[in-house]
Amino acid sequence: MNILTVKNICKKFNNLEVLRGIDLEVNKGEVIAIIGPSGSGKSTLLRCLIRLETIDKGSVAIEGKPMVYQDSNGDSIYSSEKDIRILRKKMGMVFQNFNLFPHKSVLENIIEAPITVSNTPLIEAENIADQLLEKVGLADKRDSYPCELSGGQKQRVAIARALAMNPDIMLFDEPTSALDPELTGEVLKVMKALAEEHMTMLVVTHEMGFAREVANKVIFMDNGEIIEQGNPQEVFGNPKHPRTKAFLGQILR
Repeated sequence: MNILTVKNICKKFNNLEVLRGIDLEVNKGEVIAIIGPSGSGKSTLLRCLIRLETIDKGSVAIEGKPMVYQDSNGDSIYSSEKDIRILRKKMGMVFQNFNLFPHKSVLENIIEAPITVSNTPLIEAENIADQLLEKVGLADKRDSYPCELSGGQKQRVAIARALAMNPDIMLFDEPTSALDPELTGEVLKVMKALAEEHMTMLVVTHEMGFAREVANKVIFMDNGEIIEQGNPQEVFGNPKHPRTKAFLGQILR
């Protein structure tokens, strides 16, 4: 089942074209790895999907419901704030630098959104948080503060926090790029477990091993465009576009 449909997304920052006509369809349970050089528009694409950035042209629909649509003049029109809030709750996002509240405990970080956004009762929110902390291997860090955690632990808390809203789609923006290799492994392990549970995931990543082993589809972006896409065997084993070949040649050698 199609869960996310993106058509002709364009985005400029001043005169700089960051996204140039992105088309993308995501099916329920699919894991899509988005790879490419720095500055190719990967992170901006995720931020546009969850409306941390607004698009200049194009449309985004989640489960068939438009977040932003294109009118007959080609202008992009956003749905009402109420409708957008409902649609955004269907997506969870994990950022490169964790974005945890430093003055709140691990538990408080996780229960904040369910309580304030979804009006979840405190006891229920705490039960959900405890289950998620068990899931990401951090049950013993419930009352710790971010300053007491390693980078890998912070990122696993961030994943639990995003999952606490029970999203249909998880967006990961280079979730391991701030971590050393040992800590990277513990975060990727949690992400692989989510993939095995058929969580729909869009993952911007430089971890080619993860993209090759876990993703159903790999998208290569360059200069604001999707240059090539296919299953991991096709993209890594037999890339068609010269730019993809050159990028993977540098990364994988």
